[in-house]
Amino acid sequence: MQGTRFAPDRGLATRMVSTMFFIGLLYVVFVGVLMVLLRGAWPMVLVLAGGLFVAQFWFSDRIAAFSMGAREVTPEQAPELHGAVDRLCALADMPKPRVAIADSDVPNAFATGRSRKSSVVCATTGLLRRLEPEELEGVLAHELSHVAHRDVAVMTIASFLGVLAGLITRIGLWGGFRRVGGRDSNTAIVMMLIPLVSAVVYAISFLLTRMLSRYRELSADRSAALLTGRPSALASALTKVTGQMARIPTRDLRQAEPFNAFYFAPAFSKDGLGRLLSSHPTLEQRLEQLGRISAELGRG
Repeated sequence: MQGTRFAPDRGLATRMVSTMFFIGLLYVVFVGVLMVLLRGAWPMVLVLAGGLFVAQFWFSDRIAAFSMGAREVTPEQAPELHGAVDRLCALADMPKPRVAIADSDVPNAFATGRSRKSSVVCATTGLLRRLEPEELEGVLAHELSHVAHRDVAVMTIASFLGVLAGLITRIGLWGGFRRVGGRDSNTAIVMMLIPLVSAVVYAISFLLTRMLSRYRELSADRSAALLTGRPSALASALTKVTGQMARIPTRDLRQAEPFNAFYFAPAFSKDGLGRLLSSHPTLEQRLEQLGRISAELGRG
């Protein structure tokens, strides 16, 4: 990645550009359709869409960190965590992000932020308690790779359209849009079309973000393994975290599930058709890739 020592990934860059292009195109079409359907309310549509987009872009890192229970910690409060991040940032030649801890027994970590300067890397108390130092560094290198490659910001923006579609649908059905155009048959048709269009937009944006999410996790594993030179430590962390998930109460896993796309490992593993909708590749795929990297480093 330009500006850091993380290994560049052209496949990830291509997928991020493609996802943003199609998401942007979908966004324009969505707003355009709403303006046509709600002719008398087009100023409201533009103000709502623009306002939500700006709010999501500028405050997404704070919203995500707050939602996941992250609290920023100082080097005095978490010396080992800060020490690991300091070593990895020096190794990667990148600015140090803010460091946070989430009080949760679910062993996981995540990174969020619209840019490198505003990024936050967070580990849960459950992760810190269960991993060895080398394993923890592997996980943190994985999260720092997301920051270095800027795919965290892309995921945040890409997931915005689905949120917007749902909000506008609720406002359209229960808010002032129902009063636009009177109570004739055309209004009734419009009220039926709005949730249909929103559902289609949400489904397409959901699939696009899921495809990008699965690839970016493999890319982050690869970059972290090459940076640290210890793919086996990351593989051990993956195996340990995934195995420990089965011991976490289902209620806690359900609370973490909405944030799966940002986590190091998903709260729930899916089989069959569910894998197509999963935010992460399977454990087997991730371990297989790390095994290949280990073999390549051994030959080198």
